[in-house]
Amino acid sequence: MATINAVNRWHRLGLVALLGSTLAAPALASDKWPDRPIRLIVNFAPGGAADVMGRAISPAMSQALGQSVVVDNKPGANGNIGIGETVRAPKDGYTLLLSSGGGISINPLIYSKLPFNPEKDLIPVAAVARVHVFLETSPGLPVANVQDFVKYLQANPGKLSYGSPGPGSSPHLAGEMFKRAAKVDAIHVPYKGAGPALTDVLSGQLQYWFDPGPGLKQVEAGKLKLLAIGSPQRSPLYPKVPTLAESGLPGFDADTLFGVYAPAGTPAPVVEAVRASVLKALEQKNVVEVIQGLGATPEPRMSRQEFVEHHAKERSRFAPLIKEIGLKVD
Repeated sequence: MATINAVNRWHRLGLVALLGSTLAAPALASDKWPDRPIRLIVNFAPGGAADVMGRAISPAMSQALGQSVVVDNKPGANGNIGIGETVRAPKDGYTLLLSSGGGISINPLIYSKLPFNPEKDLIPVAAVARVHVFLETSPGLPVANVQDFVKYLQANPGKLSYGSPGPGSSPHLAGEMFKRAAKVDAIHVPYKGAGPALTDVLSGQLQYWFDPGPGLKQVEAGKLKLLAIGSPQRSPLYPKVPTLAESGLPGFDADTLFGVYAPAGTPAPVVEAVRASVLKALEQKNVVEVIQGLGATPEPRMSRQEFVEHHAKERSRFAPLIKEIGLKVD
């Protein structure tokens, strides 16, 4: 019931925001919009999955909208810095956000003093891609598969560290799910994005991580060891790599959805124009190749209603885990 109410509430708020903005829509939806560059805030550091996606779709969005779409990285606080800046921006279509699903769905569950409410203050515009996480280790670890790795962790409780883009991110939650499913102990080290975490895995400061995609090139270069994917199905890029469920951890699913958002109050015609530009970008072969190169799956067919509903489902899915681990950030 709570999930249904959350979805209905977001539907109502979205309709109010969109319908209420129609008074301003004629001016903003005229030939004058967009008449200057549009800022696409990416709320994680350069080099991570969100950054790579933002830089992949922005040229095609620019072409579709007839105006430059400029990526602006605003990392920090697990995406909250970028979300907050988006929420505070003018509701005129010149500031957009590309965020992981965790920043929108999970952060309200773990941060007790957020100065904004993503459910009320953002409009979900378009899904971009479903991001999977890949369990990768340093090549020096004496393990060849998940079973070996679990035994190694059990023999070295609390001695290994794994990194993530931040508390509550899908790689972090995947790490906590893994620890509980495998009955192992390890130290979580949060970063301001996937890029910095990847750097420390490569340097050996971290022994493993759940990669949201940027590390796959390092796997191919032999600098990381890929053991499994944390999704319900195998990746078509790595069909021989098993899922964690196949490796003895049934039901393991740590997928998350990345997408584009606008501040609540942005005129409906502008929202639809932005959505159309994102969908146009997802038709481009080079964009699809970049997304798939991250091990992710493009989501061009997800409707706005499905995108809205997805957030409430994610809150419901991860709330018990967050409560169990006592994940709270003040």
